[in-house]
Amino acid sequence: MINKLLLTGLSIVFFLSVAGQQKVPVFTAGTEGHKSYRIPAIIRLPNKDILAFCEGRVHGSGDFGDINIVMKRSHDEGKTWSGLETIADADSLQAGNPAPVVDLTDPAYPGGRIFLFYNTGNNHEGEVRKGNGLREVWYKTSVDSGRTWSAAVNITLQVHRPYQPKTNAAYHFTEDWRSYANTPGHAMQFAGGKFKGRIYIAANHSTGAPKKGFEDYFAHGFYTDDHGKSFHISETVNLPGGNEATAAEISSNGLLLNVRNQKGDQRARIAARSYDGGQSWDTIIFDKTLPDPVCQGSILNIGVKKRKQLLAFCNAADTVKRNNLTLRISFDEGYTWAKSILLDKSEEGSKDFTAYSDIVKLTKHTIGVLYERDAYSQIVFTVVNWKK
Repeated sequence: MINKLLLTGLSIVFFLSVAGQQKVPVFTAGTEGHKSYRIPAIIRLPNKDILAFCEGRVHGSGDFGDINIVMKRSHDEGKTWSGLETIADADSLQAGNPAPVVDLTDPAYPGGRIFLFYNTGNNHEGEVRKGNGLREVWYKTSVDSGRTWSAAVNITLQVHRPYQPKTNAAYHFTEDWRSYANTPGHAMQFAGGKFKGRIYIAANHSTGAPKKGFEDYFAHGFYTDDHGKSFHISETVNLPGGNEATAAEISSNGLLLNVRNQKGDQRARIAARSYDGGQSWDTIIFDKTLPDPVCQGSILNIGVKKRKQLLAFCNAADTVKRNNLTLRISFDEGYTWAKSILLDKSEEGSKDFTAYSDIVKLTKHTIGVLYERDAYSQIVFTVVNWKK
């Protein structure tokens, strides 16, 4: 149903809502061995199975503690889901921020190989920012569509720059990165151009002692051009407050990084553009057409038209509270967002009714959305036909 038609300059922006939309529960708080489930991530495999990941928080809803990465599978486009499987378990500590991606270009694995990047931590984020703890970066792989997984590989020394001479001499770099997180949501792989095959993981870090307004936070990315044998770090996005980034391919060997503004001084997403595969940043702006309440968002390539990437973006599109989950479509690689579809909101005005989300392409015109709903009591899945 079309709610509103807005003319902005030469562009026409359609605002729609999805009436009667089916919302399938995938992870429900208090079931299957975990008090809470948060931080969804989703991918579609070459065999058309969908894999949904999230953090399974064993004892409560806090961001630190006994947290596992768990997964469910759907064989029928998200109508039904398997039982829960634990993919990463750091014992009584934290394994979180699942960032899956399918490597489709490795000749050693013609059927594709899944990479699952994630973080572990040994203290609360606030304490890590003070230098009292460490966040590490790991990945696992699967060559059988996620039925079995490799041993975990620690890539912290390649993609992180922590300065901790007192606790571990191995982690000693001049940059003094402290808090660290890869993207919460899917990672990406370049499908064409000079960097075809590059696996890219958006990320963020804090630098030095905590600063007022989270000005110690900055976004960056890391990537591999040899299917996980080695990794490299991008330049830092030089705008204080950058947190929880997500990335998509654009034309001219480019990458668009979409970033949460942790400072909250401008309730809008940060957009950084690169034309060397995400290694350095050409422009950095606040995208005022993407309102945000200081929350995570997800960006995705959904096709190509006239040599330009079609992009989808999903977030809680509100400047005050985590609500009004909205899917947007761009036909000009994120310069404008021509179509906006309201997916879910609270009629009662619940503060955190819809929050983190991740999106996956199902068909040419349909997108699957996995998102936190109803004050984090559920992570649900829904399918949207954005062309209607």
